[in-house]
Amino acid sequence: MNYYGKAQEAADKLVTAFESGQVPKALAAVFITGAADRHCSRWSWNNRLLVALNGYTDAMGFNQWQGIDRHVKKGEKAFPILAPRMITRTDPDTGEKEKTVVGFVAISVFGFEQTDGKPVEVDPALTAWIDNLPLREVAEGWGLKVDAYNGAEDGALGYYSPGKEISLGVKNLSTWTHELMHAADHKVKGKLKNGQDVDQEIVAELGGAVLLEIIGKPHESDRGGCWKYISGYAKKAKIQPITAINRVLTRTCQAISLILETAETLQSRDLAA
Repeated sequence: MNYYGKAQEAADKLVTAFESGQVPKALAAVFITGAADRHCSRWSWNNRLLVALNGYTDAMGFNQWQGIDRHVKKGEKAFPILAPRMITRTDPDTGEKEKTVVGFVAISVFGFEQTDGKPVEVDPALTAWIDNLPLREVAEGWGLKVDAYNGAEDGALGYYSPGKEISLGVKNLSTWTHELMHAADHKVKGKLKNGQDVDQEIVAELGGAVLLEIIGKPHESDRGGCWKYISGYAKKAKIQPITAINRVLTRTCQAISLILETAETLQSRDLAA
């Protein structure tokens, strides 16, 4: 895949973030500030991640900010996001025309914090909800039993029994969120494969680390351990860790979103009771 102009700069930033372990923290920012009314909420997960990695909560083009009565501050520099470069090809057999992605080009945008003007409303309850995220209630709300067992004797840190329970063999938050992500991935994707499937394990490990960042447990998220875990599975599959992560990034974020949306629904019901 080709990257044209500053698109390479954006792609390199994503690769560096994955390698350095920045991704869980950056994606947490995407979800913490991730109200549906953010302008970049319609973008791809890679572009939303680029916004967070550049230190901003939202982003748009120069003229787009002006369209909502905000202006870019003097001296601020734009940063690139990625847009697919499409060409139209004709199928030699059928004669039908189809669009194909042949690479990526850069689009310059500015972060919300680089602008001044009309205030953008932010729901203060969102941050408070994140601080008290009832993750166990999410599992129980899905009809899953949450239990524990003697991990020293069993030899496994934890497991998810599809549609039945999450059981933990260690007192470790990263193991808990890892298994909770398996449950969410199951609900998003459908039936999971038996055994230690590469894609399933990367979804669970990366997503679990992001969830811990979201609930204010950065040390428990173990970014370095997350990267090593993912690298180990990528090596078994004979692919690069970046490739392994990129191919399940959207799936991971969908599972995280499901957990957060379920938690919000449960909280709303409690408040209404």
